[in-house]
Amino acid sequence: MSRRTRERAAFVRANTRLVAPPLAPALRLHLADEAVELWGRTERELDEIGLPPPFWAFAWAGGQALARYVGDNPECVAGKCVLDFASGSGLVAIAAAKAGAARVEASEIDEFAQVAIGLNARQNGVAVCVLAEDVVGADRGWDVILAGDVCYQKDMAEAVTLWLEGLARRGALVLIGDPRRRYLALDRLECLIEYRVPVTRALEDADVKGAGVFAFRAPLAGLKG
Repeated sequence: MSRRTRERAAFVRANTRLVAPPLAPALRLHLADEAVELWGRTERELDEIGLPPPFWAFAWAGGQALARYVGDNPECVAGKCVLDFASGSGLVAIAAAKAGAARVEASEIDEFAQVAIGLNARQNGVAVCVLAEDVVGADRGWDVILAGDVCYQKDMAEAVTLWLEGLARRGALVLIGDPRRRYLALDRLECLIEYRVPVTRALEDADVKGAGVFAFRAPLAGLKG
């Protein structure tokens, strides 16, 4: 482990506590209580300006919904190769590993998230392979792709939706967890189930959010493209 990774791991441990997400009570994750304070502390203590917000330190509504769905329906991932896209804390990846996935890959470009995923996976006794890269546009033969809370920004949502829809068309199971944010492509998705998710008010402006698990609608017979 490099010095940089050790510093990030120590920071994650020092600024979070082990918490069971409400919809995944069997798991324990290193999570924070307050976003803005943690963001500022990250830049000050590590003397690095311009770091991304600490999305990795929270169990977001869409991710919790996906984790619960996978836990309640383990057959959707059991024995399969699973990608958890934009994994954050690793919540969904860990839930998939616990449900019996043969291999779980968690993609993340945030270095702190990469470290947090490793810490959280070990805490829960599972193996998760961290992909420290942007995988949008790639197809590495994943059987299942899980994507939680990826529709909060227009350009990203459009690119990710196009990519995920292509993976679904070639036969992968693609599940999106989202509290119906503005850029979620509801015209192309069907809701499989809806949950009421306790969340952090400072992040979601609510104590409880509705969050669904969505799949792409099957194309109509006779239509192409």
